[in-house]
Amino acid sequence: MARFELKEKVAIVTGGGTGIGESIAREFSKVGARVVLASRNQENLEKVAAEIKAAGGEALVVPTDVRQPDQVENVVKQAVDAFGQLDIMVNNAGAGFPVKIEDLSANGWNVIIAINLTGVFLCSKAAAQVMIPRKSGKIINISSVAGINGSPRMAHYGAAKAGVINLTKSCAVEWAEHNINVNCIAPGMIETEGVRAQQILTAERAGDGTSAPPLRLPGKVEDIANLAIFLASEEAGHITGETFPCRGVGG
Repeated sequence: MARFELKEKVAIVTGGGTGIGESIAREFSKVGARVVLASRNQENLEKVAAEIKAAGGEALVVPTDVRQPDQVENVVKQAVDAFGQLDIMVNNAGAGFPVKIEDLSANGWNVIIAINLTGVFLCSKAAAQVMIPRKSGKIINISSVAGINGSPRMAHYGAAKAGVINLTKSCAVEWAEHNINVNCIAPGMIETEGVRAQQILTAERAGDGTSAPPLRLPGKVEDIANLAIFLASEEAGHITGETFPCRGVGG
C-alpha cells in the first residue's frame, strides 16, 4: 500500500461523520492524509475526529451545510489556514428518502437536488479555486448506481446522482489543463447506518458463499474508501472524468 500513501496530503471529506464519508476519512488518515471533516452534525464529526487523533492522525472539524456557498467557502478556507494547502476534495455528503414520483413535492425534490448535486458543484468550485493556482488536485465525487440505472421510488435521488456523474465529466475536461483529476465513484448497496435503519439489506454475508452467491451481497464502507484512496493517490494521475461503479453482481 506504500504506493497509495497520501502522506502530508490535505483532504476535505464532506459527510464525514457517518457511513461512507466516515470510512473514507479514517482510511485516508491511516495512509497519512490530514483530514478535514465537514457535515451538518458537529457531534458526529467530533467523535470521528477524536478517534482519528487518538490513532495518531490529524483531523479538523468544520460544521458545514454543503448547500450554502458561504459555508462551503469557509471549510476550504479553514483547511488552508490550518494545513497550508488543499490537495483532495471528497464530495460525499448526500441524502435521500423513498417516495413515489406522484407524491414527491417540489420542496422534497429541491432539497435532495441541493444536497446531492448543488453541494458537489459548490464544493468542487471552491476546491478548484485553491487547486488551480497550485496546478494540482484531486476531486472525488460520490454518486450512486442509482445515477446510472435510475431509481424507482427515489427519482429525485437518482436524478441528482446522475447529475453528479455528468458534472464530473465537465469538471474533468475544464480543469485538466490545471492538472486536477476529477473522478466519480458510484456505490451500489453498501452497509451503512442509513441502509441498516431502512432495513433494505437483502442478503447476509457468508464467508463460504453458501447463503448467497458470491458478490451478490451488500458491500462494506471500506470498499468505497479503498477505491477513493487509489483515486486520490499519484497512481491515478492519468485517470480523470471517469465513473467507477462499486457493487457486487447483484448490486
